[in-house]
Amino acid sequence: MKMSVLASGSTGNSTFIETEEGSVLVDVGLSCKKTDETLNQIGKSLHDINAIFITHEHVDHIKGLKVIAKKYDIPIYANEKTWDAIERKDIIINSDQKFHFNALEEKEILGLNVQSFNVSHDAIDPQFYTFSKGNKKISLITDTGYVSDTMKGIIKESDVFLFESNHDVDMLRMGRYPWNTKQRILSDVGHVSNEDAAHAMKDVITSNTKRIYLGHLSLDNNIKELARMSVEQILNQHDIDTHNGIMICDTDKAVPTEIYQV
Repeated sequence: MKMSVLASGSTGNSTFIETEEGSVLVDVGLSCKKTDETLNQIGKSLHDINAIFITHEHVDHIKGLKVIAKKYDIPIYANEKTWDAIERKDIIINSDQKFHFNALEEKEILGLNVQSFNVSHDAIDPQFYTFSKGNKKISLITDTGYVSDTMKGIIKESDVFLFESNHDVDMLRMGRYPWNTKQRILSDVGHVSNEDAAHAMKDVITSNTKRIYLGHLSLDNNIKELARMSVEQILNQHDIDTHNGIMICDTDKAVPTEIYQV
């Protein structure tokens, strides 16, 4: 498998995964034009995409969905409640492109074993995915207020994680957001902080783990260097080597990560 985090953050999210059998996107939170331009930066295009997996209906995960579905005949997977929420946003997908993938299901798609699992977020029925092929595994988990033991059990043993590291708690508390927004972010249906992310990571990192991409960083309440430093500090305290062992990688709201061979 190969992968690139095309975009990650409050303005748009999308991840590219490729096998010999084809390529998929998880979420299309950029416009159709921007998604294609970002794919072009890694030598790909929307013509290369054979499936799209949607995690939930928030705009930073589905912004490009309506136009992409209209212009490209790509199968799209989401759970039943998420499809209902998408359609209430006046995004109507042709029935021959629309597939149901409910939480805690497993499907074989393009040579990938894909498993879905619920997260805790203020969407109708949010879920994320693991992708396995042979003995390799990629797990994506953002947009969750906490990481439960069930989530940890599903994503454990991964070679690569895209893991939410949304905010620094002090920056959030002292920042410009209204108090009700701060409460939402800090709640169990909000977003995971740098420190909470690291404490969850230490429970799922194994000898298989090679890379962790820090995802969905807040534009106002986090910075890449702080997120990386906070995560590395906690992992190092638990004897997890982030200098010669696991690589902690940044993501960006507009610049894709280099394609990585898992």
